Amino acid sequence: MSVLEFFKVLLLGIVEGITEWLPISSTGHLLLLDNFIELDATQAFKDVFMVVIQLGAILAVIALYFHKLNPFSLKKTKEEKKDTMDIWFKVIVGSIPAVVGVFLDDLIEEKLSNCWVIASTLIIYGIIFIFIEGRKQNQTYKVEELSQLSYKTAFLIGIFQVLAMIPGTSRSGATIIGAMLMGTSRYVAAEYTFFLAIPAMFGASFLRLVKYFMHNGMFQAGEWAILLTGMVVAFVVSILAIKFLMNYIKNNDFKVFGYYRIVLGIVIIAYFAAYTL
Repeated sequence: MSVLEFFKVLLLGIVEGITEWLPISSTGHLLLLDNFIELDATQAFKDVFMVVIQLGAILAVIALYFHKLNPFSLKKTKEEKKDTMDIWFKVIVGSIPAVVGVFLDDLIEEKLSNCWVIASTLIIYGIIFIFIEGRKQNQTYKVEELSQLSYKTAFLIGIFQVLAMIPGTSRSGATIIGAMLMGTSRYVAAEYTFFLAIPAMFGASFLRLVKYFMHNGMFQAGEWAILLTGMVVAFVVSILAIKFLMNYIKNNDFKVFGYYRIVLGIVIIAYFAAYTL
């Protein structure tokens, strides 16, 4: 891997680490960024890289919430271990709708992975965020703690996660919107989104890797270096991004992310419209 390619991967890892957890679409940002920096790799490898790099981000969640997610911790009481298992059962229930993604993955990648779809979904969900936050003012939340989240609500939030398969939507954005519509607080919505990402990202990465190995064989040494570098960078940046988001939403809403999405979507449309003239 050359020095130039290293800095390209470094930039992609930073963008993944930031945008995976903020509700602004990591896949959309990565696809758009690659249009400008053009990572020197085959399209087949880049398709895998854009998904598998997310493993670095998800490992950050596991590292930060290891104690909370560990049902076998010797430091937990019997009741606390039961509560931890309850979290995992809710994550499993919320992950059930994601099975649909196995059958839609190829179709969506072929038909919807383009700048126009990304720009449109950025704008649409940005408007939804602003609308929801405007509606939520002076309203109380039905779910203030993760333990109050019902299995029915967990499943419904999981349905919203499926929408994130469309590039530009944002997995965290879709699930946070779904959770807030179901009456959860911002904090619970974000935290459950993090946990719901664990099986979703591992599953998506496994699926992409299997498809790649079946059609292209094993990675070359340089490709392993690119993938591992991106994952490590995404891991480190994700830790900072998660801490920032959880502190930010204690006293702020998601409107700023809605405005950001709208502005970015408009810029993308303007740029590619001018580029194609």
